[in-house]
Amino acid sequence: MKEGKAFLKSKMKWVGLVGLVLSVFSLFVHFLLARFTEDGFSEYQSSITIFSWRPVFEATDLSRTSPLYRRLWGPVGQLESLHPHANPKGYYADPSAQSNGYIFVRIQGGFHEIRSSICDVVAVSRFLNATLVVPEIQQTTSKKGISSQFKSFAYLYNEETFMAALAKDVNIVKTLPKSLKSARRNKEIPVFRVPYAASPYYYLHNVLPILIKHSVVELVVSDGGCLQAILPSDLEEYQSLRCRVAFHALRFRQDVQDLATNILHRLRAPGRPFIAFDPGMTRDALAYHGCSELFQDVHAELIQHRRAWMRKRGIIKGQLSVNSAKQRLKGSCPLTPEEVGILLRAYGYSWDTIIYVSGGEVFGGQRTLIPLHGLFENVVDRTSLSTSWELSRIYGREANLDESYPRAPPSAQVETKLDAWKNSGPRPRPLPPPPARPKTYNIEGWWGWVAESDNEPESTVVELRTNAHKLLWEAIDYTVAVEADVFIPGFDRDGKGHPNFASLVMGHRLYQSAASKTYRPDRKEVVRLLDQIHSHIYHANHSWLTSIRRHMRSSLIDGLIKASNKSKSSSFLSHPVPECSCLGPNPSETLSNASTPSVHLQVHAALDVVHRCPVWMDGEKNLSSNERDNEEDIDENDPSSSRLFLQHTGSHDAGGEDINLKEESQFEDQEEDGGD
Repeated sequence: MKEGKAFLKSKMKWVGLVGLVLSVFSLFVHFLLARFTEDGFSEYQSSITIFSWRPVFEATDLSRTSPLYRRLWGPVGQLESLHPHANPKGYYADPSAQSNGYIFVRIQGGFHEIRSSICDVVAVSRFLNATLVVPEIQQTTSKKGISSQFKSFAYLYNEETFMAALAKDVNIVKTLPKSLKSARRNKEIPVFRVPYAASPYYYLHNVLPILIKHSVVELVVSDGGCLQAILPSDLEEYQSLRCRVAFHALRFRQDVQDLATNILHRLRAPGRPFIAFDPGMTRDALAYHGCSELFQDVHAELIQHRRAWMRKRGIIKGQLSVNSAKQRLKGSCPLTPEEVGILLRAYGYSWDTIIYVSGGEVFGGQRTLIPLHGLFENVVDRTSLSTSWELSRIYGREANLDESYPRAPPSAQVETKLDAWKNSGPRPRPLPPPPARPKTYNIEGWWGWVAESDNEPESTVVELRTNAHKLLWEAIDYTVAVEADVFIPGFDRDGKGHPNFASLVMGHRLYQSAASKTYRPDRKEVVRLLDQIHSHIYHANHSWLTSIRRHMRSSLIDGLIKASNKSKSSSFLSHPVPECSCLGPNPSETLSNASTPSVHLQVHAALDVVHRCPVWMDGEKNLSSNERDNEEDIDENDPSSSRLFLQHTGSHDAGGEDINLKEESQFEDQEEDGGD
């Protein structure tokens, strides 16, 4: 009997051992599959629900031929004859083999500042007949704790594509010659801290003589642009060169581009169009424009602290305390995500519209986006459409950084006192004071140092690395926003009063597909309209809806014309028309409505577009006006409910107070003879 039990126990041990071996083998096989079949694993991931986004849609879908669909998602008819054209328009010589010397550039700033600066330094290099060294992006140098497998420029952009695309424009090399490298290390080469929007004559009179004398100069660009936006007419070809750099030569690193493409595919997988929204609510922008009172907690104090810092450095000339309510009424503050959500719902976008939030982090955190989530069910960003594994891949192999830095060992005197306390008289005795806690703070939320110090702590290596990661995040968002069916900004200025990330997106969309819907709402007018129904903002009347819809529609054209006067003087890339555009076939040749051509011609005249497209471009996008009849006006006698844009996002039933798709379609537009 005992022998039988012993045998049974021995058998069970062997079974357990075999099971353990099989488990280890299974884990090993899965590890190999994940390690060596990344592409297949990525496809497998995208085929199952592994993201935080759970799409929720209404059963009924809009027909792409319906008037309502064309009003919400269709192209802007007056801009369909504008096409991208950045090729030289006249004689254009190749770069000279004998240059005047090398230009080495260090670029500081965020994503939009880096992109603008690179375009400017390429134009400056050709203007001075200089050889450009691939620019160094300060945010992505090895000292910032990023992966050592990437060099500065190559961390964000494809270096080979950049050099190849501009081979006929300017001489570009990857590094300085050895002799000049040592001179730079010894700080023996002249350095220019280039002012923002410097004129071409600044370079001719100040930089060129030094360049010829020393064969190399170093330019430090820190404000997001080192060449004035509007150039003299005899330098128009340099504007086209800027467009070739921004829209053709600057391609993101391949794995960053691949992830952005995957996110785009996931956004379009449900078969529905989507809106990209850039809040533009950064701490610097809020501080510069005096909008701290948009927040009622520690974030307001953080904004004021930043504004004080800007005043000390001369970035801001005004007072420290600013009436944020007056700034908002003047249109100087960003539209909040809630206000943008109300605009979109009032215009007719349903609760299940996909909204992609772009442009990096929103100051105030996810709490600021809660009202937008309440108005739209499908609000997403890059984190909800990708995995942490996919994001970590684009960072490269980075060294582990311990956020809780080791404390200094206690001194001998402290240890002596501690031993004396332990060996002192009889208990009870008072407890020793608790050890001092290390000062920590969270960059996305509660900043503990605000209550204790007037000085902001120095950035840690972890934070410097995060700032470099933000460039990659914004590269992904930039790609998605440019390709979106609709784009709307919450703000178009940065923390220095210059055009921001959203402005570059709008400029790229204007160049690449001018007719795609890009709203440019007038913040001053929007605030006035919102204040009219402040007490009953979720129960708007029909006349208010009509006013909102008229404004949103007019912003497609009027906002563009205003941008040509406002933004272009600060940033050429935010409005690359007419220098980088051409006119396709005359609208009168394709449109049957006799009044429509005059509208098109007025828009073209306002934008100053006079260049005709080359013959090989004729015939593209020759659309009939029959599809655009009854598209652009509002039916002011529309009997639909004024609560159309406030359907409850949590209710997906056909009944109740929700207005169904058939009722929404009554908001069909009609072509306006001359616009609003």
